[in-house]
Amino acid sequence: MSNVSITGEPRSDFGKGAARKLRRSGKIPAVIYGHGQEVQHVALPGHELTQALRKVGLILEVTVNGTTSLVAPRDVQRDPVKRDIEHVDLVVVSKAEAAAVTAAAEEAAAEQAAAEEAAVDVVEEEAAVEEAAAEVVDAVRSLLQEHAKQGTSLDELAAILDIDHIAEQFDANRNRIAGRRKNFDD
Repeated sequence: MSNVSITGEPRSDFGKGAARKLRRSGKIPAVIYGHGQEVQHVALPGHELTQALRKVGLILEVTVNGTTSLVAPRDVQRDPVKRDIEHVDLVVVSKAEAAAVTAAAEEAAAEQAAAEEAAVDVVEEEAAVEEAAAEVVDAVRSLLQEHAKQGTSLDELAAILDIDHIAEQFDANRNRIAGRRKNFDD
């Protein structure tokens, strides 16, 4: 579970001026509500909260006046230019809801890891095909040089190389990679 413990202070001053003063002191105004609980206005440490909000599936354990509440971020208001956090709405969650949030975050992380792994597989396969193509070119080049020394005609070289078969193999590999790339993009 992605739980982060933060100690907050109750706040009684409201309004734009009070919020600015609070932010200048390194704290972020927040409100905690939900589950029939009375709304709590709190001030949370700015740096700790900013770091915590970077985590996916975050559940905060906020302690105010000795009382700890499990909360999840509902809304984060940011400065449109600086992107600093100006205010946070936190909703109270039960332990079961916290576990569900964490499970959903873990599932999303697993899906993202699988997608990244699939992308690596496609890139590795493309590299293998390019390497095989380079080997074919080198083999054809050395074969041509060898037969040029012996005075072989172009028709005889085409029969030796079986150009049609090579072209079919190349097209099949290209289509297979294109299909995987399409599946990955979807």
